[in-house]
Amino acid sequence: MSGHDFSDEERAGVYRAIRERRDMRHFTGGEVAPELLGRLLQAAHQAPSVGLMQPWRFIRITRPALRRDIAQLVEQERLLTAEALGERGDEFMQLKVEGILDCAELLVAALPDGRERHVFGRRTLPEMDLASVACAIQNLWLAARAEGLGMGWVSLFDPQALGELLQLPQGARPVAILCLGPVAEFYPRPMLVEQGWGEEQPLAQLLFTDGWGQQDG
Repeated sequence: MSGHDFSDEERAGVYRAIRERRDMRHFTGGEVAPELLGRLLQAAHQAPSVGLMQPWRFIRITRPALRRDIAQLVEQERLLTAEALGERGDEFMQLKVEGILDCAELLVAALPDGRERHVFGRRTLPEMDLASVACAIQNLWLAARAEGLGMGWVSLFDPQALGELLQLPQGARPVAILCLGPVAEFYPRPMLVEQGWGEEQPLAQLLFTDGWGQQDG
């Protein structure tokens, strides 16, 4: 051990949060205490970011009418997605894809305008701003699980329409609708696995050595 490692109990908690995190769609309403929400958002804010650009912006949705408008945007995209899926469209329509009207807290994560000013780490990979926001969302997700709260990431929306609804400045872009709050239980496996939409791939199939497609053994 290096001397910087956590205790056995602390490590077990970290790995448990990772293992039991789920993309939740079923919520029980309720509320998230302000101090708890503050802790969760601080955890998100402590995420790593390329060039220390911290490109995450979180918009807390508090007005019921605005929440309903967001839900309607998601429903529009849900129908278009079903159409694009062709023969799997009917199967897709049976899935619950969001908990916008049921969750205690609704957040929108967005990329800010002016991102082109940040060149460090993005000259050849400009999408690293999005990767940094994803790290913040994952921090929020894991912290929520450790606090016993569920979170769901909704990506079924037209970014331009949602940006206009939330009055984002030109150049900014919403990337995630985040449903957060108490749940009756956590899915034992990812919901899409539970409902037969797909199967998880084992790590061994996704791990290569010294080049693409090259696997040990």
